[in-house]
This record gives sequence, C-alpha cells and structure tokens, in this order.
Amino acid sequence: MTATTLSWDVVPVDKPDDVNVVIGQSHFIKTVEDLHEAIAGVSSSIRFGLAFCEASGPRLVRRTGNDPDLVELATRQALAVAAGHSFVIFLRDGFPVNILNPVKAVPEVCTIFCATANPVDVLVAVTPRGRGIVGVIDGEPPLGVETDSDVADRRELLRAIGYKL
Repeated sequence: MTATTLSWDVVPVDKPDDVNVVIGQSHFIKTVEDLHEAIAGVSSSIRFGLAFCEASGPRLVRRTGNDPDLVELATRQALAVAAGHSFVIFLRDGFPVNILNPVKAVPEVCTIFCATANPVDVLVAVTPRGRGIVGVIDGEPPLGVETDSDVADRRELLRAIGYKL
C-alpha cells in the first residue's frame, strides 16, 4: 500500500444573510435535473439556484434553478468547494425544512451535510485523487442551556410561524 498525502481546506460559504443553503453529496449526472424537479415541486414561490460538481467524465459544474442570481451564487460556491459529487442549493422565499424531504427522496442523494441560514464553513479533505467534503461547521457554539422561559419562547415562536399547532 502506498502512502498518500492529505491536506485540508476550509471553504467559507459566501451568501447573503437572507439566503439559506443546503449542501450535500450525490452520485450521478441526473442529480441536477432531479433536484431541480424536487425543489420546484414544493412551491412555485421558492426561489433557488443549484450547482452540482461532476466527479468523472468532463467534470463540469452542472447548474440550474429558477433565480439567475442564486444559480450564479451556487455555481461560484460549488467551484470554491470543488468536491466531486457535491451539490449546493441556495434558497430564497422558502426554508430548508420545506425542501429537505423531497431532496432526500431523490434516489441519487447520498448525504445532506447542512441545511441552514447560518454562516457555514465547508471542511474539505484534499488528496492526489481529488477533494471531498468531510463535514461542515454550521453557526456558532452554544452559550448555555435553555431556561423554562426560553422553552416557552421557542414553543410560542414555532406556533406563531405555523410549524406547530
């Protein structure tokens, strides 16, 4: 067995504050069309851009979406991460919770690394073979444990925004 070199890259996700991001891994060129259909089928009001890094053949960043600015943003982010079979989805006018089940139901999807509006860093391992996402750093560490008052506030918020009855 031959020794292989390994290095790490930390790639920040560059996005506006009002944009959510979903980052995942898939395994087939058909992913880009299937993810587009899955997201578009959720709601016509969701704006999105999607980019997928091909891992073989021409090794292109495949892209689609219904918002040209978000498609461009997703394409730039996918190029920055540059990990084979990874995908980046940027969303406006919708939340990851709205699309996660349809995205996970796409047969080619292997993993979802994050779905968030938080600042995110993508941890990428680099070997002579290429680049792969190892994980993400999503947001900041906790500052404490919720109190009874915090629990009441959380429950009230979820009901006010319609996620709980």
